Amino acid sequence: MTEDREIAEYRDLLAAPSSFEEGFGVKTVIGAVFIGFLMMPASLYLQLVIGQGIGPAARWVTIILFAEVAKRSYTKLKQQEIFLLYYMAGAALASPFSGLLWNQYLVGSEAARMLGVADQIPAWVAPRAGSAALAGRTFLHRDWLIPILILTGGQIIQRVDHFGLGYALYRLTSDVEKLPFPMAPVGALGTLALTESADERGDSWKWRVFSAGAMMGLSFGAVYVLLPAVSGLFLTEPIRLIPIPWIEFSRHTEHFLPAVAVGLSLDMGLLFVGMVLPFWAVMGGLVGILATFIANPILYRAGMLTRWHPGMRTVETVFANNFDFYMSLGMGLGAAVAVIGIGSAAWSIFRKNGRKNDWKALFSPPPGRGDISIWISLSIYLASTLAYIGLCLWLVPGFPWIFFVLYGFIYTPLISYVTARMEGLAGQFVSLPMIREASFIAGSRFFGYRGMEIWYAPIPIHNYGEAAAQFRSVELTGTSFRGIIKSEFVVFPVVMMASLAFSQFIWRLAPIPSAATPYAQEMWHLQALNSLLMQTSTLSGHSLFFEALSGGVIAAGLLIGLGAYGLLSLFGLPVMLIYGVIRGLGQATPHGMVLEVVGALLGRFHFRKKYGPKWRHYAPVLLAGFSCGMGLSGMLAMGLTLILKSLRHGAF
Repeated sequence: MTEDREIAEYRDLLAAPSSFEEGFGVKTVIGAVFIGFLMMPASLYLQLVIGQGIGPAARWVTIILFAEVAKRSYTKLKQQEIFLLYYMAGAALASPFSGLLWNQYLVGSEAARMLGVADQIPAWVAPRAGSAALAGRTFLHRDWLIPILILTGGQIIQRVDHFGLGYALYRLTSDVEKLPFPMAPVGALGTLALTESADERGDSWKWRVFSAGAMMGLSFGAVYVLLPAVSGLFLTEPIRLIPIPWIEFSRHTEHFLPAVAVGLSLDMGLLFVGMVLPFWAVMGGLVGILATFIANPILYRAGMLTRWHPGMRTVETVFANNFDFYMSLGMGLGAAVAVIGIGSAAWSIFRKNGRKNDWKALFSPPPGRGDISIWISLSIYLASTLAYIGLCLWLVPGFPWIFFVLYGFIYTPLISYVTARMEGLAGQFVSLPMIREASFIAGSRFFGYRGMEIWYAPIPIHNYGEAAAQFRSVELTGTSFRGIIKSEFVVFPVVMMASLAFSQFIWRLAPIPSAATPYAQEMWHLQALNSLLMQTSTLSGHSLFFEALSGGVIAAGLLIGLGAYGLLSLFGLPVMLIYGVIRGLGQATPHGMVLEVVGALLGRFHFRKKYGPKWRHYAPVLLAGFSCGMGLSGMLAMGLTLILKSLRHGAF
């Protein structure tokens, strides 16, 4: 595989340490509670309002606060303690009950009624429309008992499963095959940078860059998040100086750009994201978006985009175009990426590279690293997969059981190993598009299954390859794996309790989605249409999904992806460009691309020239600071909203 210079720069940035420490203690336990009960609700609120959570802000705020408290207590946080705080912050921010908030919307959504499937969604996903639990907007009702038990069981299996096949693949690819994992040092360096709170003179560059980003985030967040939230408490309509999620132009451009979703997102965070993302990936995304601007009018006039009509806004336009053309094209492009990844991994296995595998390392890991036995790891994988299969057989008894076995014991190990090798060689994730969906359709067409339950079942299709790179990042920080295992036992109950409490609290204050959650109100309808359209393929009778598929377009997407990759490799151009193009052709909402491109150009041609190679270290810290400022604004907005509204009426 042609290696990009950008990826090559990351290789060998950090050597594995010779000693390890757990870093687990009272500080990390307090950190888990702090993250779960302060950071998680703010992240959940921002997801509903602007479509993105706190992100790195939670990690930075937690570590800065604990570092400052430790400093004033005449002590300091160890590097391993900081990494565990960082790790737990990432694990705790994903609110499990946010999925149930989505489910309660889905069962009564306009999309479900339009497609005639409202009564087909199983009751163990969410209570039926008309339930007292939905009318009262509460999870504390017996109709939610089965969905919550299934959610909790799945979360437990997922936490344990993390140390199954993913850990075994890490031992195989890192210890035995000694693959370099070029992107792992990036994650490790990011966490190690957090150990430097400030030097004795207080002039650390990290603090200066982080503080500058934080002030920009606070200023922007005050206008973008805080002002609408506070004004909405006292006025009938909130004051939004900056439209959320974007400014809509589609109806003004439809006469010369038919079937094109045109708009502009003014979320300043996209500017900093563009500075951090690989430059050619952003440029490829721009090329893909511009290609749709040219292609859509042509396809419309050629009669291929038949469902679009004048007057449609972004959400309706994107859905109509996906139905007519881009869903099939996306399948073909995704297949091309998978073929490229699998081919590259196969080539790396069979070519002679002068490196011998150290199989003894599989059973004799470095001392002090906190490794578990490879046999325990494989046993965890076996037990968790059987648990998933048993749960699926109970929830979807009509679906052929052989598919569950093939998912867990054939497909999952294969794709996980391919991905682990690609992560180890080039930092690339590999996935095969539509495997899950195609198998569901096959079960319906050839084995007589009818229903929608299978789409919501916890089937054992996983890709554990990315976990190998995560374990490599843990190793590079000098943190013992035993500390990670202990932190999982602490994080899980905190996450579940905090997620239930604050999801219930926010839902009781106002329906979700509503005017109080503008992003969800704008985007959830599109997401519901896309997901439910796919799910109609396993119902008896006519299926809208098959109506939307086009074998010729899928084949064209495959050829376009493979051809573009071949041309880029032939001329020595960055392969990251093709991944960006595929992202742009995916027909997602293009409104954020303008600021992303501006950020990429500023980073490449201004800041990199001004600061040199150090800019690669500055940009993530600047983004983290901005995210921190935005997160603090969101936390303040959420706090004021919850306090003032709860004073008016009970939230529990």
